[in-house]
Amino acid sequence: MTLAFSIETSCDETSVAIVDNNGKILNQITENQQVHNKFGGVVPEIASRAHLQILQRIIPLSFKRAKLNLNDIDIFCATCGPGLIGGLLVGSTIAKSMAIGINKPFYPVNHLEGHLISPTFNNILKFPNLSILLTGGHTQIYFIKKPNDYNLLGETVDDAVGESFDKVAKLLGLSYPGGPEIEKFAQNGNFNAYDLPHPLKNKKNMNFSFSGIKTAVNLIVKNQKKITQKFKEDMAASFQNKIIEIIINKIEKTIKMLKNKNIHISDISMGETIMQHSVELPGLLGQEMSRRRFATYFTGAGFAGTLLPGILWAKMQETEITQVTKTVRNHTSYRIRTTFQGFWVSSAN
Repeated sequence: MTLAFSIETSCDETSVAIVDNNGKILNQITENQQVHNKFGGVVPEIASRAHLQILQRIIPLSFKRAKLNLNDIDIFCATCGPGLIGGLLVGSTIAKSMAIGINKPFYPVNHLEGHLISPTFNNILKFPNLSILLTGGHTQIYFIKKPNDYNLLGETVDDAVGESFDKVAKLLGLSYPGGPEIEKFAQNGNFNAYDLPHPLKNKKNMNFSFSGIKTAVNLIVKNQKKITQKFKEDMAASFQNKIIEIIINKIEKTIKMLKNKNIHISDISMGETIMQHSVELPGLLGQEMSRRRFATYFTGAGFAGTLLPGILWAKMQETEITQVTKTVRNHTSYRIRTTFQGFWVSSAN
């Protein structure tokens, strides 16, 4: 049995996990950095310092809960990009140091690949399938032919979907993070109250755009003489409904495009941190896709935002991973190409 230990510090969640090569999670600890709430968004420097403080506490706790010692670990992993550079350096440096200390390999991991693989932990997905990444920093559609074979079909040209939730919440005077707040107010609102735009609706490509919706909300807010509770509820409901409409539209368009190429999709997976920005949205999307006779899979509870179990499982299944521990020991920079088309995971010691 092979045991892997990994660290995720790409944004404002600090997480560690220990998993075996059968995909069994022996322990996982994730902490949200609440310190950013008062700023209305993530402050990179504060996030970096918080990662360092939290990791010093949860790493020994993770080993204790898993009833393991450092020497029991066979490989070490850390998210090395994309993400906030300060946080990435904290997590990768600690993981590399642990690997060097007991002469074990270290593998840098692509943040986005973790999102793509993570739904396989609690679901049996059929291939080929579509994977939709709906996170705070990314909104993308991937065609997955098989594990480690991904093709990017479309992505946001401006704001990510999670980012748009936060920005609209701020315009309405709601607290950060915006997703849960938008949902809370939307429950009592009229989702047809405001006719918000649907950017790129008639474009043939699979790209998303959310900045126009934010601008439309901003203009409506500025023209309001008084921002009432009812206005917030109706705007939140209208905004959330439009986001669902946009996502469903792109999924349907993508499936039709693939069908025209004789590629038939039955399963759709959705990457994790949409849960961080929205509790109800995944369920609403799942209902809409079920009506269209598609099986839709989400990452299981406890995985949202951490990426780690999926990252580790993916990396441990690969048979041609470059071992970089020796390179790290020589204090030289390394660059490893991931299976993503056009993506590079890079890091320097």
